[in-house]
Amino acid sequence: MPVAVENPVSSAEQRLRRSGGREARRALRSAPLAEDIRPVRPGLEGGRFAPLTQHDLERIHEAVLTLLETVGFANAIPNCIEALTRVGATYGDDGRIRFPRQLVLETIRTAARDFTLCGQDPRHDMMIRGKRVHYGTAGAAVHLVDVEKREYRESLLQDIYDAARLVEGLDNIHFFQRPMVPRDIPDPLEMDFNTLYACVSGTSKHVGTSFTVRENVAPALEMLYEIAGGEENFRARPFVSNSNCFVVPPMKFAEDACGVLEACVEGGIPILLLSAGQAGATAPAAIAGAVVQAVAEVLAGLVYVNALKPGHPAIFGTWPFVSDLRTGAMSGGSAEQALLTSACAQMAQFYDLPGGSAAGMADSKLPDIQSGYEKGITNVTAGLSGLNLVYEAAGMHASLLGFCLESLIIDNDMLGQCLRCVRGIEVTDAALSLDTIAEVCLNGPGHYLGNEQTLRLMQTEYFYPAVADRFSPKEWNEKGKPDLLGRAIAEKKRILAERFPRHIPRALDDRLRARFGELVRLPRSGMGG
Repeated sequence: MPVAVENPVSSAEQRLRRSGGREARRALRSAPLAEDIRPVRPGLEGGRFAPLTQHDLERIHEAVLTLLETVGFANAIPNCIEALTRVGATYGDDGRIRFPRQLVLETIRTAARDFTLCGQDPRHDMMIRGKRVHYGTAGAAVHLVDVEKREYRESLLQDIYDAARLVEGLDNIHFFQRPMVPRDIPDPLEMDFNTLYACVSGTSKHVGTSFTVRENVAPALEMLYEIAGGEENFRARPFVSNSNCFVVPPMKFAEDACGVLEACVEGGIPILLLSAGQAGATAPAAIAGAVVQAVAEVLAGLVYVNALKPGHPAIFGTWPFVSDLRTGAMSGGSAEQALLTSACAQMAQFYDLPGGSAAGMADSKLPDIQSGYEKGITNVTAGLSGLNLVYEAAGMHASLLGFCLESLIIDNDMLGQCLRCVRGIEVTDAALSLDTIAEVCLNGPGHYLGNEQTLRLMQTEYFYPAVADRFSPKEWNEKGKPDLLGRAIAEKKRILAERFPRHIPRALDDRLRARFGELVRLPRSGMGG
């Protein structure tokens, strides 16, 4: 029969520990730590997880070069044909553009790297290089998840603005790419313009957006130049990037998106070159083959961008998705998706290019246990692989069909834990703790509760979630048995009632509304008046 062992830590010391932890967390909230000593922060170095060996990377690279040389791309628009053939690509009688390997290698060598994706507020700037990791939103969900009713409804323009202002105050979500489509605005020009307006009004973090056709870029650029205080200022610090699906997998150019790409390059907007084949459907079912196709497609886009403007900032956006081969449905929360994303991160590092891919796309329809493990697995492996920009990392459900505001709050905690894993363990003379162990064991009380090292490190070494439950069962019971989703609902309502960002001054917004008139569809009443 088991023998009960008395806990060596007294109840008084347990109270001290709990009290000390609470006091430290209160201090952390009231007096935030300097950015460089926070336990988690944007741009931590990943790279500890590597599903591909060096030999694997080289074989994929060789397969990519072969594919670009022999298969090439179909459906290029005239401007694209002219730009690519001018730099050495060939246009065949079969209507396909092929890329000599020397052209591809030279483009990789001279492409932009180590650049900054800016926020409207410089404190949100992201240096994109090496294995520095940043998490953010993305997607084109057509539904908002109403967790209280357990229903899906069509997403609205107001939902995009609300998501942006939630993200503005969530430290572990580092950028905001448009996560939903405003289903209340059917006109493509109005949709593109108002999506961008809602995003840049709701957050001062870097924003990603997309455009339907080339013509829709011009009014957006006019708005962005006005917000930046002039075209020159925006070009110097572009706080918006274009998510551009220039390719229709497998290996065809998307004509409208190519027109958008050209207009954005001309206007000074960084480009996310996005290839989104689905393994088993529009990409090979073999995971390695899906990676080969995605890398080939994005490198073709990189040649295209650099043919238009050498050195223009472009993100290596390999986004291969996974199919459930039993049904053909997308499976964004799968282990295969985690491996695909991590492999793409390795390929970006192989080329020393700024990489972005997708994780966190739960198949679960609600923020539940399934959502938690799917998001946690895919996001932490993406971060550990050193992916520079982890898109769709927060808020997404139903494999990109639904977006949940409460999940932004829950996922902010989850991403903090992921970042702590990315940061890893620092092994220094001080961290080995020989003097501390000797002091406690030989001269001290036999525990580390009040030790100087413990108090010093509890804020800088340890991450504390904002809404997750770490109560003891007794405390949990005394507090009315709260659950995570209930706390997230309450926090969402509190933030949306109180936080109306004002980084765009009212006078500037007045000028925008006067200039664009009825094109601006987001009412002031939905922006705090």
